[in-house]
Amino acid sequence: MALTINTNISSLIVQRNLVAATNSLNKAIERMTTGYKINHASDNAAGYSIATKWKIQLSSLDVAADNAATGADMLTTLEDTYSLITSHFQRTRDLTEQASNGTYGSDSLKAIKAEITARLEEINRIAVNCEFNGLNLMNGELKDNVSLQVGLYSDLNSRISLDSALFQAADVVTLFTTYTGQGSVSSVDDIASLCSGYDGTKITGGQEIMLDELDKVIDQISQRSTTLGSARNRIDSAIESIDVQTENLTSSLSTLRDADIAQESSNYIQAQILQQASATLLATANQAPSIALNLL
Repeated sequence: MALTINTNISSLIVQRNLVAATNSLNKAIERMTTGYKINHASDNAAGYSIATKWKIQLSSLDVAADNAATGADMLTTLEDTYSLITSHFQRTRDLTEQASNGTYGSDSLKAIKAEITARLEEINRIAVNCEFNGLNLMNGELKDNVSLQVGLYSDLNSRISLDSALFQAADVVTLFTTYTGQGSVSSVDDIASLCSGYDGTKITGGQEIMLDELDKVIDQISQRSTTLGSARNRIDSAIESIDVQTENLTSSLSTLRDADIAQESSNYIQAQILQQASATLLATANQAPSIALNLL
């Protein structure tokens, strides 16, 4: 190679390698500090696009899981309320069976009637106030199915539809009217008419009739609870499916995007050594033109 003053090829070569070593060093530092091997589209264009898509899907799966959990909480609220209503009906049945014994006078029957009336009024109050996130679940207002978005897309496979039958009215009059048929009790127009047979004067054998009617109502509430349980099981299955999707997608994203810190540490040390060597050699290369002065 010719000895020149104006052009220092050796210096240019060392400078190029110094820049490359510095870039490698900076990239290793970035990857170790962020924990990602893909920080920019330029690192891996296809990988960056896929990682972005997967991150969006993971965020959507988090929302879907929240949606499913909220739906499960709503059904749990409804099921627990039915359980409370059943306890009031069970107590009403116990009192009715007690009144049917024939050993109680008019005053005792009136006392029993007072408690039963209070129990049935409490059932009505519970049904009216059974709300979840602004939705009344037991007054019959929900005429349409409730759709839960538990997937990533807009198709039916990403949704669970809760039948509006789950949200039937559960006030006393509706329960008796719906499930006992007409004429079974003297009247089901209001609570007072249902309780008229307990005072020992208005309906002979009224308590015995009420035993049968209460059994039918309690049985139908049990059927409603069973239906709620089936719907809840489906939601729980959706939650498990979302968890599996999230786990697998997170694992795939980690493989694609996460940096191998051990490897990046090695790259860092290598780039650091090359940078230091290049810096040292650059100083030597820059002195090469001065040798030409010795020939003058």
